[in-house]
Amino acid sequence: MNKMSSLRKTLSLFLVLGLTTVFFAGCGGEKTADSSNEIKIGINYELSGKVASYGQSSVDGILMAFEEINAAGGVLNKTIKPVQADNKSDPAEATSIATRLATQDKVVAILGPATSGAFKATIPVAIKNKVPVLSASTTDDAVTVDEKGVKEYAFKICFNDSFQGTLMANFAIKNLNAKSAVILADNASDYAKGLAKNFRETFTNGGGKIVGEEGYVAGEQDFNAVLTKIKGLDFDVIFIPGYYEEVGLIIKQARDLEIDKPVLGADGFDSPDLVDLAGKKALNKVYFSNHYSSLDKDPDVISFIENYKKKNGKEPNAFNALGYDLGYFIADAIKRADSTDPVKIKEALAATSNFKGVTGSFSIDDNHNAVKTAVVIELKDGEQASAVKVSP
Repeated sequence: MNKMSSLRKTLSLFLVLGLTTVFFAGCGGEKTADSSNEIKIGINYELSGKVASYGQSSVDGILMAFEEINAAGGVLNKTIKPVQADNKSDPAEATSIATRLATQDKVVAILGPATSGAFKATIPVAIKNKVPVLSASTTDDAVTVDEKGVKEYAFKICFNDSFQGTLMANFAIKNLNAKSAVILADNASDYAKGLAKNFRETFTNGGGKIVGEEGYVAGEQDFNAVLTKIKGLDFDVIFIPGYYEEVGLIIKQARDLEIDKPVLGADGFDSPDLVDLAGKKALNKVYFSNHYSSLDKDPDVISFIENYKKKNGKEPNAFNALGYDLGYFIADAIKRADSTDPVKIKEALAATSNFKGVTGSFSIDDNHNAVKTAVVIELKDGEQASAVKVSP
């Protein structure tokens, strides 16, 4: 398996490895899909709506990777052509877009959506049309496998919620010496439910006690009632498995109520909007699991950060990095498949071993999940103050 750093070096060689063979079909001389000088890859992300921050950040990373790959000569003597669409943070729209990309645009693979619910909605389309779908951030354990088995055409390059929930429970016990915890979770979110379940089980199995569990509904803005109830409890940490839109407001209102206990969360915290919503002063003693940290001193990470800042004028977040890795990951699979046939690309994706990305090295397991490390990030005044890598 070629690593990302070697992929960059070898992609340029494709310009001199041979001429593109063009096949014509029919008397009109129309090109077949495989004879095109372009490789069309679908991008089905949340560019507006509730979680647009995740989607736009992911796409920025993907497009940066594709630009670099194309500048180095493309893949298989072909240029990657992204075919983009906004699913508006809506699973039904994501399904419709996936159908159009697979049947009308004839893409060889579809990247996205960013969130688990929307991504799962597109998988039946992928299976029906035999086009692989990939996501960099869908952490729900049931994304790629369920009671029926592995979903043949679905892949992800992030760790599972079960890993994140377990990781943060162990962090609370071992690093923060927590003996008691409160869980405040989105009642309707599969993401929140999965994280809460694994945090609860690991924390209690480790000798801790869950002294309270409360819920909220996505879209709420006033959390004072539930936070006042929580304030009356005796606890060491509060675990909030949720997305930045609600989490930012929850943390701000909790600090306003003088709840100063450590706040723990997962990768849903990672958005520049979190600081805007919570305010820098509220974001102290905040810890969350994530895929990547800008504090990482790996040379590939440093290079990525420098190039991203040069291109976009700002520091990349984890979703930028995940999107970037996803772009290189699909290009690497096409190269290893030595084909633009979606079925062969799917087989190459499943066979991935030791791919090196800026979010860490990983292999794809039998359930089409990435086996990789995570980091636990500490915020001080809204800034990343420390990052600890944790292996599965």
